[in-house]
Amino acid sequence: MSVNAAKEAFDPDFLRQKYAEERAIRLRPDGNQQYQEMKGEFSYFLEDPYIDEPIARDPLEDQVEVAIIGGGLGGLLAGARMREAGIEDIRMIEKGGDFGGTWYWNRYPGAACDIEAYTYLPLLEELGYMPPRKFCDAPEILDHCRRIAEHYRLYDNACLQTGVSEMIWDDDTHLWTIHTDRDDKIKARFVIMVNGPLNRPKLPGIPGISNFKGHTFHTSRWDYTYTGGNARGGLDGLKDKRVGIIGTGATAVQCVSYLGESAKQLYVFQRTPSGVDPRNDHDTDMAWAASLEPGWQKRRQKDFTAILTGRGGRRGEIDQLDQFDDAWVEMGKIYRRRMREAGKDVPKEKVLEIFEMSNFEKMENIRNRIDEIVKDKETAEALKPWYAFMCKRPCLDDRFLPTFNRDNVKLVDTKGQGVDSITETGVVVDGVEYEVDCLIFATGFEVGTDYTRRAGYNLIGVDGQSLEDKWKDGMRTLFGIHTRGFPNCFIVSNGQASFTANYPDGLDEAAKHIAYLVKHFEEHNITRCDADAQAEKDWSAAVVGTPAKGPQGGTGCTPGYYNLEGQHDPRARHNQPYGGMMGANSYFEKLEEFRDGDKMPGLELS
Repeated sequence: MSVNAAKEAFDPDFLRQKYAEERAIRLRPDGNQQYQEMKGEFSYFLEDPYIDEPIARDPLEDQVEVAIIGGGLGGLLAGARMREAGIEDIRMIEKGGDFGGTWYWNRYPGAACDIEAYTYLPLLEELGYMPPRKFCDAPEILDHCRRIAEHYRLYDNACLQTGVSEMIWDDDTHLWTIHTDRDDKIKARFVIMVNGPLNRPKLPGIPGISNFKGHTFHTSRWDYTYTGGNARGGLDGLKDKRVGIIGTGATAVQCVSYLGESAKQLYVFQRTPSGVDPRNDHDTDMAWAASLEPGWQKRRQKDFTAILTGRGGRRGEIDQLDQFDDAWVEMGKIYRRRMREAGKDVPKEKVLEIFEMSNFEKMENIRNRIDEIVKDKETAEALKPWYAFMCKRPCLDDRFLPTFNRDNVKLVDTKGQGVDSITETGVVVDGVEYEVDCLIFATGFEVGTDYTRRAGYNLIGVDGQSLEDKWKDGMRTLFGIHTRGFPNCFIVSNGQASFTANYPDGLDEAAKHIAYLVKHFEEHNITRCDADAQAEKDWSAAVVGTPAKGPQGGTGCTPGYYNLEGQHDPRARHNQPYGGMMGANSYFEKLEEFRDGDKMPGLELS
């Protein structure tokens, strides 16, 4: 036992060993290849269950100044900032039947955001909207997406239920031609690609998955015609059904309780448990809301990002922390308490030890909460996460853990190995078959696969080069937005750009930056913009040279989408955010520096 253990309620040496053992159990040589694409016989998983009639229209062959691909929050923010900049000739292209992106597709019961609404929902001040509660659920977020689209007239000239199939650059006309699955050939001067990081659902490559004869669907295409009810519960169609759900990530944590209270029998198949904190939701204090000064939301968003990344704050750390009261900041509060206890002039090696001990304490709190709530000791032990905070996305939910006290709910823990196989009638784990009438896949979305695969289309740029080929060994960009050889194309993602748990903050910074560029180009009659070769080389080198900072996705973490399922991929250093997982506010400052003085450093303009 270490020296520190005598002063703690936990044994650090035991936890280090336990974390390493649990990680090793879950490592698989196939990494991301353990999942399979939803194509061929599995393509029905991608069908849109939320629209009654296909949107009928003739193919388009026309031209717009700005095409925005993606109608989620990123695309909506891009459109909003374009409108604010006075740019009118905009077309939104979205494969869903309406705006919303991930919140259009994810309508499973209990779907909600795990970051407070005041920070997450964008454009609150611009739209004069204050969320009624601290946290917002999926229906409210979808309504807000539509509110943004209506306010900024983004439905005008939009192509909904339209997927892009290819983009081709013409260097003579300085135009992109966008080909779609509706046989459109849309020309655009500028294209903004906001495909979203979580837009391509995935299935596990479980032997026999195609043999199952019962009903099945993915959580991102929830089948309410089968389950009954809606996003807020009441799944009365399951009252005589045996239901299995594969996955215990953030989605399952939110929907399992609704399945448990409705199904005749529920089996929850788990490979790796999530860390589940209390949600602590409450009504918005409208007196507090009325006291807020203009600019409050951007300040709050930046403070939230500063807390999570540990730097870049605009005020004292305590002031930043005190305005938030949820599990996202608990880790920071523990760390700061321990630093105060350590006294002044703490050496660097001691700081690292304090951070590790704080992380242990945080995760012990999560594990102790499970013991307090879950009555069956074996089930409680199986639900405990043995890894560092932020190795997997934290979950905030008050209903998930009590569900395992129900007689009709059984946790089937695969001890890190995953499901063995699927039969015509059920799911096999450790030689035991669990018969089910309905099998639900809560297996998430592709992360870490090639960008063009996730986007669903390729780009053909200058001299016929494809983006897939250019990035085959990893991303090469300027600011994560421009990539040389693909002029007038602006890419919004977290690759070589920013990473923050409050993703809309980064999306909005990119949207404001691109709106600034397009406005400048229009005012100066610039029809072609490309990244300078040396500027792209320097930016990409800065990204690659950034050491990984923070616990997210690190080598010591349990396998998951944060760390490419625990596998080493040399491209990952090229595809990571600028400044690693801790550099969001530094990245935002870089964009501000670029915009200072209209000098356009690093861009070739004509």
